[in-house]
Amino acid sequence: MPDHYQPPEHLLEMTPEQAAAFSDPTRNEIITLLAERPASTTQLAVALDKPKGTVGYHLKVLEDLGLIRVARTRKVRALTEKYYGRVAVTYVFPHIGGDDAEGAAPDFFMESLAEMRPPRDGEADIATIRHARIDPDRAEEWRLRLLGLAEEFAAQPRSGATTYGLIIGLYPTDRPALPPEGGE
Repeated sequence: MPDHYQPPEHLLEMTPEQAAAFSDPTRNEIITLLAERPASTTQLAVALDKPKGTVGYHLKVLEDLGLIRVARTRKVRALTEKYYGRVAVTYVFPHIGGDDAEGAAPDFFMESLAEMRPPRDGEADIATIRHARIDPDRAEEWRLRLLGLAEEFAAQPRSGATTYGLIIGLYPTDRPALPPEGGE
């Protein structure tokens, strides 16, 4: 990599406008692909099976929003080819769900259900949901632990033939709770 290549920052706490960019499937796929390494418009167009002009448009939107940047350039004949990279390893959405659609996080659960397939021989999978009644300080501790686990998962060296997804969520609910033992 050239000397001017800057690796992405650890995380980016996104604005609602930045988060809204993920609602477009092409932009979402571009950000996902750039998690592997910086790529050119041509490389992304081939991977997405989309015209270069379409991919270029979405790259400009993502760059203008501060979600990606030019990671390096390369001279190709008389032209300069740009390689785009993420500005952060992890993008943190301003909130999850809710009635306010503007700036809401993408529906990760629907996205994960749509891309899930049954495991083939030797492939691992697990799905579970749990609830715990805890105070806000403990919830923050869990949030940080889960964020660390997600980053550790995403930092795995690229290998194998299968791309796995990991979905993690910590969210407040309005679920009822039993009163304390002995209470009514």
